[in-house]
Amino acid sequence: MAASAVTADGRARVLADGHQMPMLGLGVWQVPDGPECVNAVRWALDLGYRHIDTAQAYGNEGSVGRALRDSGVPRDEVFVTTKFYPARKDPVAEAERSLRRLGVDHVDLYLVHWPEGGPTWAWPGMERARELGLARSIGVSNFSAGELDAVMAAGTIPPAVNQLQFSAMEYRRGLLDACQRRGIALEAYSPLGTGQHLANKTVNQVAQRVGRTPAQVLLRWCLQHDLPVISKSTHRERIQDNAQIFDFTLSAQDMAELDALDQTNGTGRALEDTWW
Repeated sequence: MAASAVTADGRARVLADGHQMPMLGLGVWQVPDGPECVNAVRWALDLGYRHIDTAQAYGNEGSVGRALRDSGVPRDEVFVTTKFYPARKDPVAEAERSLRRLGVDHVDLYLVHWPEGGPTWAWPGMERARELGLARSIGVSNFSAGELDAVMAAGTIPPAVNQLQFSAMEYRRGLLDACQRRGIALEAYSPLGTGQHLANKTVNQVAQRVGRTPAQVLLRWCLQHDLPVISKSTHRERIQDNAQIFDFTLSAQDMAELDALDQTNGTGRALEDTWW
């Protein structure tokens, strides 16, 4: 199956199930429930973001929901992702709880957060959540190529998305190729290495050449690999800066220099070290 397409304006990815995911999203991992999370999401929505990524494990779905309501942005204009916490038992029951916390009647994307207990056991519940209309699209996160195959063999609905730790330094070519062959959109999280990649010499050299910040360069690298990308910040200025990635292009030389920063040897693994 061919990889899903990016829209002509470069701002959305058409998933294999036909739904569109905005290419840039705000993530709220490690953002405490309360005003800090509400403000970050409100600022992002005010600045034009239309994709918000949370999870049951983050404990801040209530704040995301409050920000959605307070923003005045129509619900159908915002792509909302949450993730099933696999230490729980029932993806449907947990999705219903997420929707109550978020104050919405569905999420746009519901992911198995990681393959704890094996890659396939939660998938029937994920399919049921989609059939019930609790989620428009379903997918996985932190799944290797082999784990994707297991899910596809066991289920009737293939994952639309595999959300992964992915950046120029974690350029998991093997896993990207596996996703593309299966028609699964790879979505990048931690594209800045939780800030660690911003000091990289090559990244800074490219940023100086193109007149952009290191963060913008690393986010743009994801876009030019046709990868939707989640950036995280609780600072309005950085949230704004991170959105300025659609009005410039990295050259083939820039991309090659950034590609060469990979430290994973083009792995098909989702992570070097798992936490479950």
